[in-house]
Amino acid sequence: MSEQILDVLIVGAGISGVGAARHIKARCPGKKLAVFEALDGFGGTWRVHTYPGIRSDSDLYTFGYRDKPWTGPPIATAQEILTYMGEFIEENDLAPLIHYNHKITRAEWSSAEKLYTVTYETPDGEHTVKARFLWMCQGYYDLDKGYTPDWEGMDSFKGEIVHPQDWPDDIDLSGKKVVVIGSGATAATLVPNIAKSCEHVTMLQRSPTYFSTGRNANDLADELRRLEIDEEWIHTIIRKKALTDQRDFTAAARSDPDAVKKMLFDNIKAVMGEDCDMAPFTPNYRPWRQRIAFVPDGDFFHAVREGQASVVTDHIDRFVPEGIKLKSGEVLEADIIITATGFNLKFLGNILFVVDGQTVDFNERLTWRGMMVEDVPNMLFVFGYFRASWTLRVDLLGDFMVRLLEHMGKTGAAEVRPEVPAGERTLERMSWMDAVDFNPGYLQRGEHLMPKRIDHPEWQHTQDYWHEKDALPEVDLDEASLVYEDASGQLVGKSAANAA
Repeated sequence: MSEQILDVLIVGAGISGVGAARHIKARCPGKKLAVFEALDGFGGTWRVHTYPGIRSDSDLYTFGYRDKPWTGPPIATAQEILTYMGEFIEENDLAPLIHYNHKITRAEWSSAEKLYTVTYETPDGEHTVKARFLWMCQGYYDLDKGYTPDWEGMDSFKGEIVHPQDWPDDIDLSGKKVVVIGSGATAATLVPNIAKSCEHVTMLQRSPTYFSTGRNANDLADELRRLEIDEEWIHTIIRKKALTDQRDFTAAARSDPDAVKKMLFDNIKAVMGEDCDMAPFTPNYRPWRQRIAFVPDGDFFHAVREGQASVVTDHIDRFVPEGIKLKSGEVLEADIIITATGFNLKFLGNILFVVDGQTVDFNERLTWRGMMVEDVPNMLFVFGYFRASWTLRVDLLGDFMVRLLEHMGKTGAAEVRPEVPAGERTLERMSWMDAVDFNPGYLQRGEHLMPKRIDHPEWQHTQDYWHEKDALPEVDLDEASLVYEDASGQLVGKSAANAA
């Protein structure tokens, strides 16, 4: 590997990296391509997370690849997703391109060479490889360690404390009192999947989260299959309908949040009963300011209704030997405490980037359309959607990446970098998250790692699939904010004309 120069090095073999590899292999067949994955297999989060019931919280018709039909239930288990990805890898002959146990630690760009020197670790030591372009597809959080707050008294607890990201294979929950701290998709997945084996499980939440529930089935897809419609057509139709429904739901959450709230609550009451206490499921913010977890077939609510699980809303005062003491004074007794408290955000895998000897601090740079970074050459990154499926952006950026590589080939460019035009350099630099009205804890904790924005369209990360699906294909690759150089460092294309 170290003896050749790669045209494109894709970082990560999760759902993003595998999709990216297919775009380059199929549409840029002359490019030398490799995928480096730090884990021992493909799948990313779906390989790392092994806790009971681990499943998607997006429907697979939109979370899956646009040209690989999904034939299972809308909400899929991790194993179903891994099987789907494995088929995709085999069908597109991607396996020879993927190199496992290759952990990248440093990427150093040389403007003289127009190359990255990438340092990576394998079980047999440290190595380097040179690459013309990096496509960062390693996800956005730390797969090594989940986020657990440092509560007072944790050392005094006599039982076991487990984070779902580090689920032990030998854990025994039978007959145990279990407390799950958290109120997001992970907690809502864990509770019903462990409830029957525990003496009792309590979900302890600091504040409620919005949940959506319904059948884990798609009636239209089932009817089309009954009519023996081709699966590719079914996938296309259901994908389009799902995206339309998501767009309408997102718009309604802003324009008529009370109606959306009522719809979500009515679905819960359909499982729990009209007279159920809705206080544990009533957040103090409008829908879609945080991600809404889908509870397939209402399994979480069934567990609560049947008494196998309960929900407590309170703040933790401290851990005590027998469990958790709450601010109210109550003590929740526990044999095992599961901290479903989220994850730690990582931007570009915390890989050290160096450009011509200068270390890059991404928090001081601007993001160019949420896919490139100011003054960082030949690097594209995938950061997906919060209010739609992550993978939708993989396909959009795949189209963009192919178009960009073709444009560079036509103009003789060896380097492309986003550069702020002189007239915009004095504009205020702001957090890009302020513009998307989305505030989960992991983003608030990791804001200091992320690039910033200014009040110009090309320096924003809109997080709006329904805008980007039309806007990104129309981006002018010769706009003033993109600078191109040839192998000798001379400006080429419109860059040269603008400089003149």
